[in-house]
Amino acid sequence: MRLNHLAVVMPAYNEAVGIPGFVRELHANLAPLAERLDIVVVDDRSTDATAGVLTDLAAELPGLHVITAEQNRGHGPTALSAYHAGLELEPDLIVHVDGDGQFHGADLARLVTASVDTGADVVHGVRTGRTDPWFRRVLTASVGVLVTVAAGRRIPDVNTPLRAYRPTTLRTLVAAVPEGAHVPHVHFSIAEARGGASVRYLRVASLPRRGGDAQGTMWSEGDAVVQPQPMLPPKRLREFVRAAAVELWHVSLKPGKRS
Repeated sequence: MRLNHLAVVMPAYNEAVGIPGFVRELHANLAPLAERLDIVVVDDRSTDATAGVLTDLAAELPGLHVITAEQNRGHGPTALSAYHAGLELEPDLIVHVDGDGQFHGADLARLVTASVDTGADVVHGVRTGRTDPWFRRVLTASVGVLVTVAAGRRIPDVNTPLRAYRPTTLRTLVAAVPEGAHVPHVHFSIAEARGGASVRYLRVASLPRRGGDAQGTMWSEGDAVVQPQPMLPPKRLREFVRAAAVELWHVSLKPGKRS
C-alpha cells in the first residue's frame, strides 16, 4: 500500500558535513512509498554552513523545506517546531528523525511500511548497536527505569528520535507538552502508554553521526569538530540533565500527572 502523503520532520544543528547525503538517502528510500513526500528540516541557528547547504539542496530535491529558527533553542524545542511544521502540511503519516544521520534510509522505509501495515498510532525505531560513552548508557538506563514506573510498562528506547506518527495521535501529544520542552520524546512515550495508544516497536541499526564530532554537536564544548570520546559527562550535558529531570517531574512524573 502506498501513502498519499508522507512528511519527514527533522531538527538539525551544525550538520553541514553529513546532512546533504543523509537527506538524499532518505529521499531515495522514501519517495517510492508515497505519492507526495515532504521533508521539513528546522535548522536551530547552526553556526556552520548547515542552512546554506540545505538551501542549495532544496533546489535539487522536490519537497524539501528548510526553516531557520529565529534563535538557537536546543534539540527539544526544535524537534517540536519541526513537528508543528509537519502537521501544518496535513500528511497521512509523519516521521521524525534527527539531522545527524544516525540511521539507514532503508530503516526509515521499514518504519513507514510497518506503520502502514499495522495501522499503529505510532511506531518507534528501537536503536541497536549504539556506541555511546558509559555516562550516556547510564543516563538512558536510569530514564528507562523511571518511565517504566510512570507508564506502568517497559518502553524500549524511551527517547528514540526515530518515530512514525499518525497525525491525530501526534496532535494530542504535542498539545500536552510545553513548547520549550527539553525531552519531548520521553513525555510522548509516557503519554502514549498512559493514553492507550497502539505502539509498535521496530529494531533499527544505530550508526555513528555523519560528519564532525561523533558524539554530536549538542554535547560538545565548541562547534562541530572531531573530538575524542569524553571520559566524563561534558558540562553542557550535566546542565541539560538537571533541567530535563526537573521538567520530567513537573510535566509527566509528578503524582497526579496523568495524560
